[in-house]
Amino acid sequence: MRKVMCLIAFLLVAASASAAAGEVRNLRVWSSPDSTRAVLDLNQRVDYRLFTLENPSRVVIDIDDVALERALELDEEHSGVIRRVRHGVREGHDLRVVLDLDGRVRPQSFLLAPAGEYGHRLVVDLYPEDGRSADQRVREAVQSAQDGERDMIVAIDAGHGGEDPGAIGPSGTYEKTVVLALSRELQQQINDEPGMRAVLIRTGDYYIPLDERYERAREARADLFLSIHADAFRDFRVRGSSVYVLSRRGASSEAARRLARSENRSDLVGGVRLDRGDDVLSSVLLDLSQNVAMEYSTEAAEAILGQLARVGKQHREQVERANFVVLRSPDVPSVLVEVGFISNPSDEANLRTGSHRQQVAQAIVNGVRHHFFDTAPHGTWIAANRDGNRHIVERGDTLGVIAQKYRTSVSRIRQANNIEGDVIHPGAVLVIPAGS
Repeated sequence: MRKVMCLIAFLLVAASASAAAGEVRNLRVWSSPDSTRAVLDLNQRVDYRLFTLENPSRVVIDIDDVALERALELDEEHSGVIRRVRHGVREGHDLRVVLDLDGRVRPQSFLLAPAGEYGHRLVVDLYPEDGRSADQRVREAVQSAQDGERDMIVAIDAGHGGEDPGAIGPSGTYEKTVVLALSRELQQQINDEPGMRAVLIRTGDYYIPLDERYERAREARADLFLSIHADAFRDFRVRGSSVYVLSRRGASSEAARRLARSENRSDLVGGVRLDRGDDVLSSVLLDLSQNVAMEYSTEAAEAILGQLARVGKQHREQVERANFVVLRSPDVPSVLVEVGFISNPSDEANLRTGSHRQQVAQAIVNGVRHHFFDTAPHGTWIAANRDGNRHIVERGDTLGVIAQKYRTSVSRIRQANNIEGDVIHPGAVLVIPAGS
């Protein structure tokens, strides 16, 4: 009798486990200017159906044979177009999740296999029907007057974001957070430069696929694409900055190969539909125009690397090469800057401080400025103003000393370089107005 009771109990447990073989463990939501992403964390792959309903607008997700580990909660700070989340049991063993929305959307959904710290995931991307596309937003961000000389456009891409935190420092600092803060500082400093304009590829805490990042730079008609990162290594003593450009062949060092493998896995962690069925990257890599872009990238990288040496330790004293997906634009010169090792306590502490990020941004701007003054094409403000003299600021220089050297006035130098006050920094390139 006891054996029969044990067998019945075993069958009941097995039936219960079969009825709810899977679990929904959590809901995470990220919003960007273009879309809202809802991610359901799962313990295994599931079958599901998704459809929309109107009046009011909502998305319904039915998931077969799963139970809730705990109630789903909505983070209002990142909720985007989602106003409320509801859920309930359907047909005794399925789960229905309802996303109440602020308006009509175009949903896209897909399953992701485990990657990084995440397990199985069901991803639902919601695109507002009346929203601007990413391409439109980027183009609007860099529109300028049609008359006169145009600005040189710098696209700044803060690495990682959203689902993908990037590297994590010893005290818990996320790479995605510090590189976004540094990118915003860099944007401000570039916009303060005469003849230059910056556009941020990622403006908040959300993930963008790697190939879409450089496509947005192309939409902005950028003259230079800068991808900003903070490296990590198992040896916490390793520190310093590095600068990389694309390599069509092998990476220039084992560290470059390791870093490229790590960064190229971001799409798996960040959550990107990978079954796109195209081979665009293979074709654009063969495009002849990329040869020119890669040469230009190397020149820009060398100028930036030389300036970074002035603000801290360098991990590599020469430009490195690696096969980064994010640098594969066929026609926009692209440079990846590792601003330090977030795995090193000193580098991590520095990257957390605004003053250090300001110095690093200034070094990058100085390098970009040097490069643009040598390469800006006709029709740009920089090309039109470089016919006069240029002066690279040295330690001890003042506006008065420079004005006296070139037999001009301080006010004319201020006007030509959009300078307010008397502060100038070593390494800055000043335009000395023609005819001085």
